Amino acid sequence: MAILIDDPRWPAHGRLWAHLVSDSDLDELHAFAAANGIPRRGFDRDHYDVPEDELTRLVAAGAEHVSGHELVKRLIASGLRITARERREG
Repeated sequence: MAILIDDPRWPAHGRLWAHLVSDSDLDELHAFAAANGIPRRGFDRDHYDVPEDELTRLVAAGAEHVSGHELVKRLIASGLRITARERREG
């Protein structure tokens, strides 16, 4: 079980954002986020959006820094991935 974070590449609100996920359990993800001050409003169905200035701190707290490709691969393998189609449908 691991918490993963990718490179901040997604622009919004004047900054870049990364994704924070679990490779096994949403409860693990929520617990890690809460313990590290990441607000629940940052959760988007299968990941948290976190600003670029949090990357170093979250890695120091135990998140594994991986590429975006690796993050998606492991999220799909976990069965937790919500597809774009699923997002559109509801």
